[in-house]
Formats: sequence, C-alpha cells, structure tokens
Amino acid sequence: MTNLVDIKGFSKPLIANLQKLGISNIQGLLLHLPLRYIDETRITAIRDFRLGDDVQCEGEIAHAEVSYKPRKALIARLQDASGQLTLRFLHFYPSQIAQLAVGRHLRVYGEIRHGFFGYEMVHPQCKNVGESTQVAETLTPIYPTTAGLTQINIRKAIALALKVADLGETLPANIYKGLRLPAFNTCIAALHSPAPDANLNVLESKTTPEWRRLAFDELLAQQLSMRKHYIKRRSIDAPAIAASHLLAPQLLNNLAFKLTNAQQKVVAEISHDLMQAHPMQRLLQGDVGSGKTIVACLAALQAIEHGWQVALMAPTEILAEQHFKKFETWLKPLHINIAWLTGSQSKKERELALTNIANGHAQLAVGTHALFQEAVNFKKLGLAIIDEQHRFGVQQRLALRKKGEPEPHQLMMTATPIPRTLSMSYFADLDVSVIDELPPGRTAVVTKLVSDERRDEILQRVREACMAGSQAYWVCPLIEESEALQLQTANDTFAHMQATFPELKVGLVHGRMKSAEKQAVMAKFEAGEIQLLVATTVIEVGVDVPNASLMIIEHAERMGLSQLHQLRGRVGRGSAKSTCILLYQNKLSEAARARLKVIFENTDGFIIAQADLQLRGPGEFLGTRQSGVPMLKIADLERDADLLEVAKNIADSLIKEYPKAVEAHLARWMSHAGELVKV
Repeated sequence: MTNLVDIKGFSKPLIANLQKLGISNIQGLLLHLPLRYIDETRITAIRDFRLGDDVQCEGEIAHAEVSYKPRKALIARLQDASGQLTLRFLHFYPSQIAQLAVGRHLRVYGEIRHGFFGYEMVHPQCKNVGESTQVAETLTPIYPTTAGLTQINIRKAIALALKVADLGETLPANIYKGLRLPAFNTCIAALHSPAPDANLNVLESKTTPEWRRLAFDELLAQQLSMRKHYIKRRSIDAPAIAASHLLAPQLLNNLAFKLTNAQQKVVAEISHDLMQAHPMQRLLQGDVGSGKTIVACLAALQAIEHGWQVALMAPTEILAEQHFKKFETWLKPLHINIAWLTGSQSKKERELALTNIANGHAQLAVGTHALFQEAVNFKKLGLAIIDEQHRFGVQQRLALRKKGEPEPHQLMMTATPIPRTLSMSYFADLDVSVIDELPPGRTAVVTKLVSDERRDEILQRVREACMAGSQAYWVCPLIEESEALQLQTANDTFAHMQATFPELKVGLVHGRMKSAEKQAVMAKFEAGEIQLLVATTVIEVGVDVPNASLMIIEHAERMGLSQLHQLRGRVGRGSAKSTCILLYQNKLSEAARARLKVIFENTDGFIIAQADLQLRGPGEFLGTRQSGVPMLKIADLERDADLLEVAKNIADSLIKEYPKAVEAHLARWMSHAGELVKV
C-alpha cells in the first residue's frame, strides 16, 4: 500500500487536508469517488436554454452593477450572439466584481432559472476565457471535500494517483464473468472521467456496470473481513458444555406456559453452540415480547448445570433489575444463587456480590456495565449474555469476554429486529438466531395517530383508563439537542399531570434520577401503586408491567421507527386490549409523515426495521458496533442486495481457495488489510 507521503507531488498541506477525509494512501484516493458530475463538455447558446437545466455558456459581460434593492446583490448581464443571461450573486467579493467588468469574456456554468429580466443563473461558476481555453473532454466530477481542499486540488491529486497506482485485478477473473462486470481499471477511469455522452442521471444513480463492480468489490471485502474473523474465532478454545438434562427440564416443567416452536428452535441452536469447544458468538433477535429472556435463561442453565458461571449484562439498571427479578422467580426454586451488581449499590452490598462472584458461590451474576469493571473476578465464567447488545461498545463487550479463561461463550440479544440485508453484511461474523413468533395470548396493540390539538380528549381517555383499573404511560418527547431541556420537559409534564389528575397517583422516571429512585418508582408502578407513569425514553426496553394497557407518546414525529416500536412494546403485555396513541404536532415534514405512516400501519418489527433502514440508514441498528465494522461507502444494501447475496455466498470459498488474492483484495479496500474485527 503506497502512502501519499511517499509520492512526489503531494505537498504536506494537501496530505493533511486529504487525511481529514480519511485518505492516507493511493488506494484510498482512487476510491474517493464523485458525488455527482457536471457537463462542461459543450457550450450552449442562450437561445437554446431550458428552465431547470444545468448548462455551460460563453459570452461577454455587457453590464455589471452592485444593486441595493430589494437586497444587496452583484448583477451582471452576459451576452452571446443569440441573447442575454442575467448573473446574480447575493454574496460576493471585490475580486468577483473585477472579474465581471464590462467587456470581460467569461464561461459560466449553472442552473437556468426564471428571473425578472428573463433567464438567470444564481451564483454560477465563472471562468475567464482566453484564446487557448478548451472545453472539457469528459464530464467533470464533483467530489466530497473538506475546508481548505478545493475541487481542482482533489482532481489534480486523483489524476496523479491514477498515473502511479496499480489498477490490476486482485481476484480471479472468473468471479466477475457471471456478473458481467467490467474490469477494475475500466471502472476507476470511467467514474473519475466519464465520457461526455454518459447519461448523467444513470451515472449519479450508481446503477451503471462500473458502479456495480465497485459496489460488489466493497461488499465482498466486507464479507471477507468478517468471515475471516468468524473462522479465526473457531480456532480459539472455549468450554464445551454438554446439554442440560436436569435444570432445564425442571424449569420447563415449572413454567406456566409452553415454549413456542420458534423458541424451541432457537434454544436448540444455542445449546448446540455451547457444546462446541470454540466460543459461541450468537445474536438472538426477536420482536418486542417474543420471549427472548426465557431462551437466555435456558442457555444459562446449561452452563450452570455443568459448573460454569454466567454473566447477564443489560444497558440500564431498570432493565437489569427486570432481568434479576425474572431470573430470581425462575431459578430460586432450582436453588441457584444469583448476584446483583450495579454502580448504585452500597459498598457493603457490592463487596458481598464481588466476593460471591469471585468464589463461585454466585452461579449467575446480573448487572449493568459494572460487570466488566476490573474489580469483578469470576471463578469460572462460561457464558456471557448481553441484552440490547447495540447499546454497548466493542471494548465493553471484549472486557466482559476477558473475564473468563478459556474464553466464555457469548449470547447477544436485541429486541430491535435487524433487516436481512443488514444482518448479512454487518453481522456476517456472527451466527444469528431469530424468534419470529409471538407467544399465544399476546394481544395486538392498537396504534392511533392523534393531533396535539385533541390533547383534552386524550387526557380524558387516560383518566377513564386509570379509573377503570388499568395503568398508563405518558412518554415525554425525545429532545436530542439538550438533555437538560428533556429533563425540564419531563418535570413540567409530571407537574401538569398531577394538577390535571388529582384523583390519580402519578409517578415520574427519567435518566437523571438516582438508580435507587428509579427502581423505587418502577416498583410502585409494577405493584399498581402508581396509575400514571410520566417517563422519558428510559423505559424504552425491558419494562414489563402487564396491567399497563395505554401509552401516550408526545412528539412522536421526533422519534425513529425502531424507538417508537420499542416504546409501543411496553403495553400489550397482558390480556387486556392495549392502545398506543402517537401525539404529533401539525405541520409534519414529509419524513416525519412517512415514519408515522409506517408505525401506524405495521406491528411486525421486521417490516418496521426494514423501513427504518431505508429512512435512516444502517447506523440506527449498528449502534456502537460500527466502531469495529467496515462501513460501506459505495454499496447500498437495498440497491445492491443481489450483489450482497453473491458476495456472501462466495466469501468462505475464496478464503479457502485464494488466500493471497483475498489479502490483496482486503489491502485495496480496507484501511488495515486483514485486520480482524473484534466484536
């Protein structure tokens, strides 16, 4: 890999500016592809202009002035043999006034608009024209850039890179034949310097064979990197834990319900993984209320029955305590000792928990981030279970894995369904299990979209529901810009609800409260002592109160689809008919309208997740995982789904049959060739 510092012609300031864009070597520069293109290959006569077109024309400045009405602007008229064009600059410098002096011969490029004096361009690109000024021979690329780096400088840098770079193929040619994709060098040349007759719309839609070839190469590099990690993990030692023939059957006999077919299938997949002598890395995904917790509990029993300890980590104390109580209910009759470890414990409680974990008395440890702190030592950790795994960073998950020797198995859970294309690409290094069936008896939640103007009706609905014996959530808006403002909103809403409903017991929970306070409020809500709970999105996951059958979400238009779906999942957990009311402000943006339409029309988390992927991109689902995963810059998971399928299918065989070619491909496409992603 040739670094830019080793190439003559790249100055230190240029290299520094390119590094701001994440470009430090020749391959990175070659793969810094245009956002769009402009056509400077032809001169269009003014009489041939059409409104809305981007055109280039040439002529002489016939008039120029700085006008002060209705606002300050530099206005000039350019004329050719066929007519006149107005040039308008609302922001300008003295040098531009000089460039637009009467008699100057200019070439301008911009969008044709309708102005007071006929056709006009606002802030067009302008070039002085001399006798030797030639029109461009190819379409002009417009690149992503940064402050201090002009388009001219990027184009010169890429032109220099093209002269010295190795544009040969990295992989065997037969891989591309069936896909009918052009050669790599052809693609790079065509995308940096497209022919003048290239279709701009098709080119910018990234659907040409050249774009598809590079998208495929990028997807394949991602697959190769992730699968190499998957293969390497299988060479690491882990405890081979036999199936549970005692504890798991006892628990299943004690349960008041039977596992669904989907749960049984997933339990078998996890049990098989635990029997292997290499570490399990399995992602368990299931929609809200699908029954992931009992599946995790059965996995824990398999480890505990054979003398191994289990750690269960959740991102919030509310969720961790929910797990602790549920596991305690299930496991106490089996005489299993559980330790509870969070950051808010007293010193005495914490020391007792640490001692029991270290000496092996605690067979299961449940807690928050406190579980992977240095002071925590397990005697014999065999399985780490991480709930809402996308809330934890790569290093946090690694720290928990390092608590075991040999490396413990890891089961990650998420209630945010992951679209298939995302799972195939960004989670290709994991085994994935899906619970795609809800337990019987779950009632569908009715979703209603209601304008904020009908707030009084909604308040009356809350009063009626609570007086009839049900409980309700009132979720305050998410205000990302200011946590303090969100806190104020929650407090104001709480005060308003207390004044509005003097006959009801109203509670408040938000992220800034001390853990003990939050737990006390949630305990009262679960016990039915609080009828209406005012909350921020801290209740998004894990809260399970079957008697709560009504939820109102304020400013629902501000939230993402997955978050709305998660919040909605806090009701409908009992047998009573449940309703989620999405309060929205009028004057919705098109994006907000589209989001609310999806959540209103669908209850299937996978359909909602797919829509969220299209609206918001992969980051919504990856969370902090993305810090260790190669992100896509060229390929699009929806547009290039067929290419992703091919890349997934051939990655393992390529690693096996062409190891050197794989390394060369990774060197071209990854900033650190062959470096495995630790997740």
